[in-house]
Amino acid sequence: MTAETLHALDRLLRDQDEPQLSPQQYKEVFRQHPAGVAVVALRDGERRIGFTATSVISVSAAPPLLAFSLASTSSSWDALSRARTLTVSFLSADQDDVSARFATSGIDRFAAGGWYDLGSGEPVIEGAVSWVRGRVLQRTPVGDSYLVSLRALEHGTSQDTTPLVYHDRSYHRIGSHTAI
Repeated sequence: MTAETLHALDRLLRDQDEPQLSPQQYKEVFRQHPAGVAVVALRDGERRIGFTATSVISVSAAPPLLAFSLASTSSSWDALSRARTLTVSFLSADQDDVSARFATSGIDRFAAGGWYDLGSGEPVIEGAVSWVRGRVLQRTPVGDSYLVSLRALEHGTSQDTTPLVYHDRSYHRIGSHTAI
């Protein structure tokens, strides 16, 4: 994120001159909001890059668009800033260890296996509830992060698994037993 972009955002927020939540208060709010867990993965030359994301959202069905956010300070940002395509693997309830691995800094997140490459080269997490291969449309600077939007190009799904959910700093499994 450029200094110019950050200064423009700072000016906008100062001009609005209204009280705002502290980072701690903001985190308290979103700890109470359950989120699906995904791994975003891409190729950067010969290297595979991947990270855990709980910010994946559906944007539009026609055209099929989705988005996620990533901090500009993330070790994955440099590769993502160049990527044309990537995958989003929505993790299954028994993949909390995969989520934790892809959230850990300073390791080769792919070393333990459990993934395969699509014919187009992007990695997909084995056993995921579903996955989407997408083309990066935009990388929009927002605050200290980027909102990355994608056009969905390909997908795969599994009918025999339930999703992994993250809520209040812990993983949860949902299924028919939790339906109301």
